[in-house]
Amino acid sequence: MADDLDAAFADGPAFVPYLAAGDPDYESSLKYVEALERGGADVIELGLPFSEPVAEGSTIQNAVVRALEGGMTPDRFFQFVDDLDVDVPLVCMTYYNLIYQYGDEPGPRPFVERAAELGLSGFVVPDLPAEEADPLRDACDEFGLDLVFIVAPTTRGERLDRIMSQVSGYVYVQARLGVTGAQDDVSGQTEESLERLADYDVPKAVGFGIKTGDHAERIVAAGADGIIVGSALVDIVAEGHETGESADAVAARLEEKARELKDGALRGYEQRVPQAEGK
Repeated sequence: MADDLDAAFADGPAFVPYLAAGDPDYESSLKYVEALERGGADVIELGLPFSEPVAEGSTIQNAVVRALEGGMTPDRFFQFVDDLDVDVPLVCMTYYNLIYQYGDEPGPRPFVERAAELGLSGFVVPDLPAEEADPLRDACDEFGLDLVFIVAPTTRGERLDRIMSQVSGYVYVQARLGVTGAQDDVSGQTEESLERLADYDVPKAVGFGIKTGDHAERIVAAGADGIIVGSALVDIVAEGHETGESADAVAARLEEKARELKDGALRGYEQRVPQAEGK
């Protein structure tokens, strides 16, 4: 629920990994998500696959295809959430068409109600403009869930104010223009974006392109309240699937990468938070 996200960002930088639920198959995916928690995840973004993921690069598009081919649907997604053995908040990342068309009545309320019943904490909906988000925002308020929005490096003025009036839980700060995907370096736009959002009282989690612990360190040192990492983790799943690696071996690699990213975020935090005297 919403309070869970507040708590996740309360004590230092939050590590927010993403995986597509059901990639490459249901049982393996459960192991992979649970491995992220062992590696230090504070919040986990779970992708509910949609056939046209317009905001995603090829890495996550391929993960979506694998999950869809494995039989992932909204109802199967909710079963997946119920079967997970994790104690960190879960945020559903999906596209508005799936939310709107779920259940017996049009509109987002049935989907949000079901998500709340299963203990989800919120949503990220990349294709939903803030100007059209009132029905989903109202449903989230009714059932106590957060609604996370993505802010691009070019988002300014009235549009930025509109987004920030709708957002709760955390704001997803897009570190660079373009689609998602692991990069070899950190965008110089990140610090400027964080400065632009400094006056808004909501945690700022930076995503798009974070690949290593060093990236995480630099981004948190620049002022981020958290890091969001997807493609670098999905790459591990894809490699394991392509080479026939066991699910346990892939899970171990995901846990190791998660720990690297979390440790990097903590190092970045230490650089900007004065240490207590004598420590």
